[in-house]
Formats: sequence, C-alpha cells, structure tokens
Amino acid sequence: MQLVKRSYAGVMHKIADLGPMERLAEEAQQSDEYGWLRWAASLLAIHDIERMIALGLPWWNVAATRDVAQFLRTRPNARVFEYGAGASTIWLARHAAHVTSVEHHAEWHHRLSREVARFQNIALHHCELDGDAYIGAIDETGAPFDLIVVDGRRRTECLARAIPHLAPGGIILLDDSGRSRYRRAIENCGLKERRHFGRSYCVPYPDFTSILHA
Repeated sequence: MQLVKRSYAGVMHKIADLGPMERLAEEAQQSDEYGWLRWAASLLAIHDIERMIALGLPWWNVAATRDVAQFLRTRPNARVFEYGAGASTIWLARHAAHVTSVEHHAEWHHRLSREVARFQNIALHHCELDGDAYIGAIDETGAPFDLIVVDGRRRTECLARAIPHLAPGGIILLDDSGRSRYRRAIENCGLKERRHFGRSYCVPYPDFTSILHA
C-alpha cells in the first residue's frame, strides 16, 4: 500500500510541474479555501509540504476544516496541541494564537522546522515514538488546549491522553476516523462526535475526519 501511495504521489508531482498545472495552483491560492478549485490543486500537492503550505491547507476532510476554522474564529486566543506535524501545523498557526506540535519522524521534523521557523507562535518538538515520550508530550505543556489534533501515530492512545487536557468547550479533531481501528476508541471516549465524510484535501476519494466535543 505504501508503494502504491508513493507511486501515486510521484505521478501527481510530475503533473503538478507542468506549466498549466502551475498556473492552476497559482489561481487556486486566491480561490475559496473550501471550493473545488483549491481542492483540485491539493490533489497535485499530496506529500508536497511546500505546495500545501502555499495553498494554505491541512490534509483533512474539507467540511471538517471549515468546522475547525469556524470554531477558532470564536476563540482568538486559542491554544492548540497537535500530534503529527505537517502543513496543518502552518494552517493552525494562521488560525490560532499558539500551536504546540509533536512529530516522531526525525527527518520530517528537520524538514518542517525550516518551514515553521518564521512563525513565532509555533513550538515544534521531536519525540521518539517508542515508550511514553510521544503520547505523553501533552502532559509536559502545563496548559489546557482549545483544540487538540490527533493526526499522527498511536492515535487511540493519543486520544485517551488528550482528553484530560481539553479546555472547557474545547474540541478534538481526529483524522481518518473511518478506520476500523479508531472506531472503538472514539465510541468509548465519552465525547460526542461530529463525523465529516466527503471531499478531503490531497486525495481523490471521500474520507472521514471527526470532531469530538463534550
């Protein structure tokens, strides 16, 4: 499956480098964030952090992205914690007062560090995946969070660890929530679920992202 994904991404990148597609990407940057043009451009930016940042998009379900943006507009001083860094980290920094993000992959963390350096409201940390360092990183922050994003590895454990750190009225975003291995954790976590299914950035098929709240 990983080979298929890499091959697909490679094809999309070659198409993205064509002149007409580069113009599409430029036009998409000025289009509706949740519209079809921006979504179409995101298909060519799969696994391309620079293109995704230029488009100003996270790799989530489109409707869930709108849901989170609307929530953050009601909380101008919002604090965010994120498991699994990427283009979403930049998107969150543009919508929230402060973002703490943890990433397990050392090479990806190093690459992303160059991108987040210009954002004073991002704290990006590398945590080893083994043991408790990664899932327990949220325990070291000392503050409740208005939004917690669970979009990295060990998601069921991260979800359980995140809940006590949720601020009153806060929400948790869990991406790829249609996967069977996450369903039991979501259903037993004690939170209510708004489950979004449909267009998702970067992929040509509909996918799930869930918003969990008290």
